[in-house]
Amino acid sequence: MPHRSFFVVIVLIAVLAPGVVVGQKADSSIPTAFVAVTEVIPTIIVELRYYSPHNFIGKRIQGYQAPKCYLTEEAAFALEKVQNELLKYSLSLKIYDAYRPQRAVNHFVTWAKNLSDTTMKREFYPEVEKKNLFRDGYIASRSGHSRGSTVDLTIVPLPIPEQEEYFVGKQLCDCTLPKASRFNDNSLDMGTGYDCFDKLSWTGNTATGTQQFVNRLLLKTLMEKYGFRNYAKEWWHYTLKSEPFPDTYFDFVIE
Repeated sequence: MPHRSFFVVIVLIAVLAPGVVVGQKADSSIPTAFVAVTEVIPTIIVELRYYSPHNFIGKRIQGYQAPKCYLTEEAAFALEKVQNELLKYSLSLKIYDAYRPQRAVNHFVTWAKNLSDTTMKREFYPEVEKKNLFRDGYIASRSGHSRGSTVDLTIVPLPIPEQEEYFVGKQLCDCTLPKASRFNDNSLDMGTGYDCFDKLSWTGNTATGTQQFVNRLLLKTLMEKYGFRNYAKEWWHYTLKSEPFPDTYFDFVIE
């Protein structure tokens, strides 16, 4: 059956081609190479910002149908080692985002092109003009998160401090302000809020203060110890160096 053989070859090429987006239609099946992070690390804290409206768009992002967190097995087991070290000192990791469907990235791109929608500007990009989000590298058409081995995270003290509740319409606070004046995240003070589009969020920026820089350095040191590399413009962003899918962008729904 030559037609069938030809079809199989085409499918294999599509799956293995560099940069391919897998399952961009309605596929919701979770690849066997991925795991739910909380099953590997039951003690980890998850605050999935793109499942909630508390993000730079101001609404739930496409592809996030449940507050669940997925990573490749390799990334999850490496992250477990970081968590185990922190627990010794009554600290824990908290994840803001992990695997991100390509459709969510597409949602970001569509939003960024709509210059009239600046609903969340006051908190997430107070000093950046929305028209410059692509130019300045805050929004892109592809994300390492969609490859499954990138995670956005912070460190939280234990027992877990109470956190301010966010609701739609809540007064927004500039993410670059001191901790007492911005959204009251229960994280250690990293100098800015999460997803703060500003140079103060650059990992090596010491302008936010000594203790804030030390907190960032603690996170960076432990993550690098277990095989992750940091994105220098985001203190929260880490990718497994030996990621198993460096050229594949997945699009299965989080549910």
